[in-house]
Amino acid sequence: MDHQPDAVPQPAVDARTALDRRAELSEFLRTRRARLKPGDVGLPDYGRHRRVPGLRREELAQLAGVSVAYYTRLEQGNGRNVSAEVLDAIARALRLSDAEHAHLVHLARPKQHKKKPSARTQQVRTSLRQLLDTLDGVPAYITGRRSDILVWNRMAAAVFGDWSELPAQERNWARLVFLRPAYRELFVDWEQKASDVVSYLRMDAGCHPDDPRLSALVGELSVKSEEFRWLWAAHDVKEKGHGVKRLRHPLVGELTLSFESFHVADDGEQCLCTYHAEPGSPSAEALRLLASWGVDATRAGTGTGTSSAPSA
Repeated sequence: MDHQPDAVPQPAVDARTALDRRAELSEFLRTRRARLKPGDVGLPDYGRHRRVPGLRREELAQLAGVSVAYYTRLEQGNGRNVSAEVLDAIARALRLSDAEHAHLVHLARPKQHKKKPSARTQQVRTSLRQLLDTLDGVPAYITGRRSDILVWNRMAAAVFGDWSELPAQERNWARLVFLRPAYRELFVDWEQKASDVVSYLRMDAGCHPDDPRLSALVGELSVKSEEFRWLWAAHDVKEKGHGVKRLRHPLVGELTLSFESFHVADDGEQCLCTYHAEPGSPSAEALRLLASWGVDATRAGTGTGTSSAPSA
């Protein structure tokens, strides 16, 4: 059975709290410019005589075909009335990925939202919850805004821990990764997982800079985790996609799982994530064992219950 937390009151936040969109735009452009060297874009490099770590504003403006004064205003956070064509040119000059290009557009030309961000928990369609139940042997869950974990199936609980035992506000990937030591042990490449989570939050912040709950989350993590502060300051962005994760499970040992992420068709802010092992591999056998142990495996998941293996 999938797990759907009941809608619960969210912690109160100051409605005035929000990320500064102009500062976000400024820092994003500055960090993207700093990572490019003149040689990367066919410009001469004067070595030790350069006073900036990457391209100068003048060089970037030249590559994008805009005036230095215009680009300087944009990098200072003034994206008012900037055209899509200019943003495209700057994105090409900065060698932005598709995700970074989209993030730049969100920051420079924010959409006007008619409604303020809802304080209620995002709801998942019944048919999607039923779909999770049918994915027998496949760990799967649905995430929403701010990396919140909305629903999950029994196999996800067996692999990642029984999230139903956590308070609703703690069912969040950013909180789990940065504030719960068990997840540092679970992910073999914890640094990559942490970077991915922050990159997803950056994308969310670009789309919803006025979301006080997101700002409160970022503020809390910045206070409690030095690693989060460092990663957040890098301004890296990334879309959820696919790849491989290596896990160190307390019951079955190391797992190598491929993951796939799919945006929900009628709600682009919800994402279905599934994990599977290569057929015939030791990881596939480990998943089979976890599935056969049922609720015992769920109770022994990361951060909850006991760590002793159930009897075969």
